[in-house]
Amino acid sequence: MRLTPTERDRLLLFGAAELARARRARGLKLNVPEATALIADTVCEAARDGARLAEAVERARSVLSPDDVLPGVADVVTEVHVEAVFDDGSRLAVVSDPIGGSLGERAPGALLPGPEHAEPEAADRLTVTNTATVPVSVTSHFHFFEANPRLDFPRERAYGMRLAVPAGSSVRFGPGESLEVGLVPIGGDRVAIGFAGLVDGALDAPGAREEALRRAAACGYLGVPEAPDQEVER
Repeated sequence: MRLTPTERDRLLLFGAAELARARRARGLKLNVPEATALIADTVCEAARDGARLAEAVERARSVLSPDDVLPGVADVVTEVHVEAVFDDGSRLAVVSDPIGGSLGERAPGALLPGPEHAEPEAADRLTVTNTATVPVSVTSHFHFFEANPRLDFPRERAYGMRLAVPAGSSVRFGPGESLEVGLVPIGGDRVAIGFAGLVDGALDAPGAREEALRRAAACGYLGVPEAPDQEVER
């Protein structure tokens, strides 16, 4: 017997649905593939019986209850799409909320929002001007001293500091825009590796601050004091 790909898919779906029916008859609760197959097969069989699309969807929506499936399945199977052959041709049936009884936040694997993180209290505040013709964004844990060279601000005060914003967020400076930002000291081991390469090591190592200021001045960074070799009070 030669079968078309659509007919083979229909037989696979029917086999999975029959397995689900047999397991439910033995008192087992269905998992996601079993529940999905049974719901989709119900639509196809209703269409074969001559039911219209709306009636087939209603039959599929009533075939399972939350007591028939494992915990959390209703939260995973929130919608089933299946193409069925009705008397007037093939139609895509969409069965929304086919099981009901969602556990919501109590569902296994549910993502629960954590507490909101307030902005850390700033240890220093600077006015930053973007002299570039394009926007510049700086992320929360970027060593602010090494931020874009076209940002104009007193860089010596930003040495060893980062933005006082929640982790993962950023501050955007539009072209020609001036913003006041808060800074906090970088924590942990206070090591700045990478970024713009002005430090590339321990922030508090002897001479690291002076060398970083010298490199910044040599690279044309705005906001660097004229005499970077002199200690500047923060």
